[in-house]
Amino acid sequence: MSTMIVKRLVSYFWYYGASDSWKAIYSLLEKADGVVLLDLGCGDGSSTMLVAKHIGASEVFGIDIDDEKLKKAGERGIIAYKANLNSKFPLDNESVDVVFTNQVIEHLIDVDNFVKEIYRVLRTEGYAIVCTENLASWHNIFALILGDQPYSGPYVSTKFVIGRHPLHSCVDSEAGASNADVKHNTVLAYKALRQVFQAYGFSIEKIIGSGYYPFPKAFAKAFCRLDPAHSHFLNLKVRKPPRCGLKQDEGHYMASFLWAYMTGMQCTLVGVCKARKRIAAKIRPIMS
Repeated sequence: MSTMIVKRLVSYFWYYGASDSWKAIYSLLEKADGVVLLDLGCGDGSSTMLVAKHIGASEVFGIDIDDEKLKKAGERGIIAYKANLNSKFPLDNESVDVVFTNQVIEHLIDVDNFVKEIYRVLRTEGYAIVCTENLASWHNIFALILGDQPYSGPYVSTKFVIGRHPLHSCVDSEAGASNADVKHNTVLAYKALRQVFQAYGFSIEKIIGSGYYPFPKAFAKAFCRLDPAHSHFLNLKVRKPPRCGLKQDEGHYMASFLWAYMTGMQCTLVGVCKARKRIAAKIRPIMS
């Protein structure tokens, strides 16, 4: 009986954290009609279309590996591709304005490729919203203290539930470990999530935490604001910066400045050459 109560409490913490994560996602999205959206790990497209509607997307792409879910996504009007997100995305360079990916990065093996591909397909000044569980969450730290695997993973086996605490939500049956597609392989902590995107040239705009063990929702929100590094979920917004770190109008200004500077230098050099010729013309009769 007590075990059942604790499991229900654990589920409560997870679901309210996930609910607050969606509130954070909506706060990070920008409304701009006509943008192109890409959802990485789109599933059946239900969440994808919520995001698309919120931002006013005119064209929506999705990538997933589940055929049945991709079919449903296509029925919702999403241009859906079947692809492995550890590989190159089936989209052209700088073809989308917004990338959204929720609870996906932790399932991947090649995070470098994932981040690099997001950068490649995003247009200049486009942005990405990346949401994932936090390895540095207190409930994961507590699991490590007990000698268990972190609750958020990484998971050891696709055949058996190994190393996870008996109260973990996936320990109800062996079926919870049998699907390789839902296995958590790369779970990132707060700083690592920021740094991997910075390493590939993104600028970090904001990161919001949601869910904070072991506190109920009312207290958790306050703790997430004070200490997002130990929240359960991380909601990151990154932007692909303008080339050379300049916005378009700043780029025009800098180009004009350089042109004026070089023109001025050229005029100065021409003036020096003419002055030298005049001085030489005056000195030559004296010397002779």
